Amino acid sequence: MLKLRVITALVLLPIVLAALFLLERTAFAWVAGVFFLIAGWEWSALMGRLATPTRLLWVASLGLLCLLAEWLRPQWLYTLLPLWWLLALVMVVTYPATAARWARLPVMMLLGWLLLVPSWAAVVHIQSAGVLGLPGAWALLFILVWVWAADTGAYFAGRAFGRHKLAPSVSPGKTLEGLVGGVILALAVAALVPIWAPVSAALPLLLIAAALTVLASVLGDLFESMVKRQRGVKDSGTILPGHGGMLDRIDSVTAALPVALAAISWLGLPGGF
Repeated sequence: MLKLRVITALVLLPIVLAALFLLERTAFAWVAGVFFLIAGWEWSALMGRLATPTRLLWVASLGLLCLLAEWLRPQWLYTLLPLWWLLALVMVVTYPATAARWARLPVMMLLGWLLLVPSWAAVVHIQSAGVLGLPGAWALLFILVWVWAADTGAYFAGRAFGRHKLAPSVSPGKTLEGLVGGVILALAVAALVPIWAPVSAALPLLLIAAALTVLASVLGDLFESMVKRQRGVKDSGTILPGHGGMLDRIDSVTAALPVALAAISWLGLPGGF
């Protein structure tokens, strides 16, 4: 399993880095769109027992919504729509008592759009326009490093100190101690990187944006875990050997990137709307 994970990562890494640093907005949007449409296909399987034509139709609707978002680029897409994650938080906290209310096809279709369209739009915008005074690719990497640092900190803090479950009905392995450790490491990274990089943001506001982003990334992970648990599956798919599905790999990003861009906008930091 570990060998497969490493091989898959080595294949994907140069593709992702080349797209990130070499492509202009339109080309990058198409490449990112492929990843998100694959994730959308996996989400369509989590919506219920659907025939292939129905799943394809929903994925096509996802693609059309992404195209519409890129064409119109409405401000509310970047500043207000990420607030839907507050509803996702309620869903996670109240699971499984409220699962019957959302585990229905019409609601799952809507949740899929809310999950993937704003995150794809945020990824494309940040890669193109940049934020926090950093050029696009570096800005996107900077924010992703917050998420990766949070994952790393949570893993080690959870193993060393984990005692209290964070969301036992959704993801029994996650602990409050792990969450705290992840946030601390992510904030340390957010505070230290501006020493060497030209980040244009007041440190207190930068740390608030980073904290909101990290908390959102944890919620994104928990949200997908909740949906998979409700559907009785371990992984969203098998397209990435050793890693599971595409949705499994971007679950944290689906919440982190739109919330990061929204937080940057709310706080009046460079690159916001």
